[in-house]
Amino acid sequence: MAGLTGRADQLTAALSGGWRQRLALGCAILHQPQVVFLDEPTAGVDPVSRREFWELTNGLAREGITIFVTTHYMDEAEHCQRVGFMHRGRLVAVGSPAELKEKQMGGEVLEIRCEDAPAVLRALQRAKAESDLEIDELALYGAEVHVVVRDAKTAIAQISSSLISAGCEVHGIAPIAPSLEDVFISVVERSEPLPQGEPLGDTSEAEDGAQ
Repeated sequence: MAGLTGRADQLTAALSGGWRQRLALGCAILHQPQVVFLDEPTAGVDPVSRREFWELTNGLAREGITIFVTTHYMDEAEHCQRVGFMHRGRLVAVGSPAELKEKQMGGEVLEIRCEDAPAVLRALQRAKAESDLEIDELALYGAEVHVVVRDAKTAIAQISSSLISAGCEVHGIAPIAPSLEDVFISVVERSEPLPQGEPLGDTSEAEDGAQ
């Protein structure tokens, strides 16, 4: 299952990070457990090994094994049937990825494709501080900038004008479906932690507590 055939004579210390994680997963399921806890299993692992590791865990889930995973990678959380966002050691939102995107996103997401994303971010931060630019959140997202706004149509015109005035080269601004990372940033920015003892079995109660 773990693809370790032919490596029986290798020391664990000589394996790459991805292979060590495969070995650890194999050790964890030797006794055929019903529940497996994985604490940041792909930290420090290359992208190819991460993908292969998730293929293994998805296979285990299809066999009926319950898997609890902690991760800082929001794209990995997309694999999960149920996700809980943690902030400062407290649970702030819980639900399926689709539910979180639908109910916990605090506005519309605009993606700004540009030549210099950090410069665009700084320009928008200045514009927001100095004017009535209607932006709720700003974040770098790879080579783009993601902006959370309440009214996309109005905001696109305002943002375009601000960036032109700042001399920023922009290739396009358009609404996009929020990623789980967008939702996480939005939730952390505006939510209070769930009260101690809040039941996790009821999604509606958990989400109400995260508002």
